[in-house]
Amino acid sequence: MSLASQSDQIIASARNSLKSQRFARSIGQKSKDMKRTHLWSKVKRAALVVGGIWVGMTIAGVVVNGIGLSGLSLAVGLSGAAIWAFLSYPKMPMPTSESLRNSDLPRLAGQTEIWLEQQRKALPAPAVTLVENIGTRLDDLAPQLAKIGENDPAAREVRTLVGEHLPELINGYRELPDSLKQQKHGATSPAEQLINGLRTIDEEIESMTRKISKGELDKLATRERFLELKYDRGE
Repeated sequence: MSLASQSDQIIASARNSLKSQRFARSIGQKSKDMKRTHLWSKVKRAALVVGGIWVGMTIAGVVVNGIGLSGLSLAVGLSGAAIWAFLSYPKMPMPTSESLRNSDLPRLAGQTEIWLEQQRKALPAPAVTLVENIGTRLDDLAPQLAKIGENDPAAREVRTLVGEHLPELINGYRELPDSLKQQKHGATSPAEQLINGLRTIDEEIESMTRKISKGELDKLATRERFLELKYDRGE
């Protein structure tokens, strides 16, 4: 195989590896930053390994008075393999509804956004719009969370709303058979209840952000009315 052909393969390998790192469109800046940080950490490791390969080959060339075309081809091949391996692995760990409950405050907004991005395909279009809007709300909330401690009552309220009620609402809808999601149970269908619940959570996050920013932590208590909008899976 020619050196040019090997170079083309390296470029193609790097391009494919980078494509594999692309996530669904981010719904918030926090999730975008987390994904970018993860990708760049892999790029830096790949660059260090490739640099080490070529330094090693250069030293070997000095010692043996040249590595020749075969040595150069080996360096190119090793570089391509390193680029592919380090850009492909490790995969970014995806948050789960369980891990959101235990996420620390600085990462809660970004982790929740990433989790929501994975749910969009299973949601009706109006719910997707609300989920994307919640991503914006979480970006606004994130700086305010820096003002409170991990064990502050306000932190517990935020975790309850974002780390428990939000995943429960979406998971409850997703677990339903498709044939039941549009059927009305009483006045509303599960899809309508999902949309109403997401809308209320969106409003609650905005309210929390405003209260924390104003220091009104004593007034920060999630209203339970949105729980009435959740779909009762027992039905």
